[in-house]
Amino acid sequence: MDLSWTTALVAALTISKVFKFVSGLKAVNYLPGLWVPFEPLSLLGVLAPETSWNPGVIFVWTWRHTRNIYHRFGSDTVSVVPFVSGAPSIYTRSLDVTKQVVTVGHKTGAFSKTDDMGRAFLFWGPSIVIASSQDQWRKHRRIAGPAFNNDTYQLVWNATHKVYSDMIDCEGWAEKGTVNVPRIQSLTTKFTLIIIATCGFGLPFSWGEPPSHDGQMSIQQCMEIITLRNTFAIAAPKWAWKLPLPWVRQTRQAFDTMRAFMNSHVRARREAINSSADNDTSKDILSLFVRASELDEGKRRLDNEELIGNIFALLFAGHETTSHSLAATLGFLSLYPSLQDEIVEQVHEVTKGHENGEITFDDYSKLDKALAAFYEGIRMFPAGVYLIREAKQDTVLNLSGIDEEPKMLPVKKGTHVVVDMVGVHYNPQYFPDPEEFKPSRWYANSSGDAYIADSEDHTGFSVGPRSCLGKKFATTEAVCFLVLLLRDWRVEPLLSVNVSTGEKETKEEWRERVLQAKMTLTMGVRDVPLTFTKRV
Repeated sequence: MDLSWTTALVAALTISKVFKFVSGLKAVNYLPGLWVPFEPLSLLGVLAPETSWNPGVIFVWTWRHTRNIYHRFGSDTVSVVPFVSGAPSIYTRSLDVTKQVVTVGHKTGAFSKTDDMGRAFLFWGPSIVIASSQDQWRKHRRIAGPAFNNDTYQLVWNATHKVYSDMIDCEGWAEKGTVNVPRIQSLTTKFTLIIIATCGFGLPFSWGEPPSHDGQMSIQQCMEIITLRNTFAIAAPKWAWKLPLPWVRQTRQAFDTMRAFMNSHVRARREAINSSADNDTSKDILSLFVRASELDEGKRRLDNEELIGNIFALLFAGHETTSHSLAATLGFLSLYPSLQDEIVEQVHEVTKGHENGEITFDDYSKLDKALAAFYEGIRMFPAGVYLIREAKQDTVLNLSGIDEEPKMLPVKKGTHVVVDMVGVHYNPQYFPDPEEFKPSRWYANSSGDAYIADSEDHTGFSVGPRSCLGKKFATTEAVCFLVLLLRDWRVEPLLSVNVSTGEKETKEEWRERVLQAKMTLTMGVRDVPLTFTKRV
């Protein structure tokens, strides 16, 4: 009897999975693609080990040379249909399809963000990053948009100058001719966090006094733990948070400290603004958020939870993603001394006649070589590796290329379309020689070798009406940091030494070992070891 029940249960489960699989194939109109147990971005797809049958969350990176899905199925748009867990999905590396989904789909309401797409951010509260409906997005955009203005960017530039000087002094670089940094992210992460704490929260932190809350765990430690343990935070039941395990206690402390940090500053800023009325002129982003929310009325006013959600999104986006991108940029520049020299030459040209060679915010628009290097670093390691949209109604996509006959793909309601930013950024149709680090492809005034001159086509900050609000915040900080650092220091790879033979690895071996992707909340580069030599 037990055996018959077991057989019946297995048969029923098998039939249900077959039915799910067939339904998935129909949902993507039998578009060629992968058939896998778990959708790679589903919880089981993330938690299960990466194998030949489970691609893994960044298979678009790890498989791009060996099992590239677009080469394999002969199309820039393919399907991924799971038969155990997850929704059927359409993956694309086509910019044309991307614009149909992200730009046109947003306007028509045919596509929008999935309800569970931003679970890692929803943990902190509703925000502009995860707003799925247009009304929600407009509400948050109305408050957040005005905070990003030229006064803010001037503040960022000045803060970057100060923090760079603090870093040189506190790290003892001023007295050294050569400095080895085993992990450049240890500096870029701290740097970007202090900038966002200063310009985002208006807090007087410095390199010697990084952000913390009541003398507890530093905010940098909190962010690192939150980033590494986000899957646990999303998936774990409440009782799991009480387990007497050291790493669980550490995780709980990080989340509690971060929430207390944000709560205290939102509350303090509300009180300061309400008590001083028109006398408060603070220009940090939190003050601008709170002031705009207080002046608004009715349903458009943000409550504390919504403010904290937006501030966490700002804190995370303005710190981790910029840190990863700077690390990747410096890693690639270390391999190309001539590109560093081009940036430094442009700095000297732009600042000619300036008192003490000072680099000011007015110079930002003229420093396009540093900006181009940063754009290229982002292209090669896009932090936002996926843009995910859900079909909110039955619709169609045109998969045809330029000058081709229309090739219409029916898309059923509920189907996910995943824009693969690694696929886009390494698509030779848009970026010739995609494996090469070529900042010149971004030069605004380049002649023959400019592939994409218009930076609005730069997809590293997303595309469409919901592209990143903090784009110029990030580029202002990055350009200022890069020109200051490269003006004073040459950067080279810190090569490892074979213990057995005593031989150093080559630069090619260093690139193959170091410049690879890793995934946390976003995609970034592995730890980048660098050597800095003072310019004379």
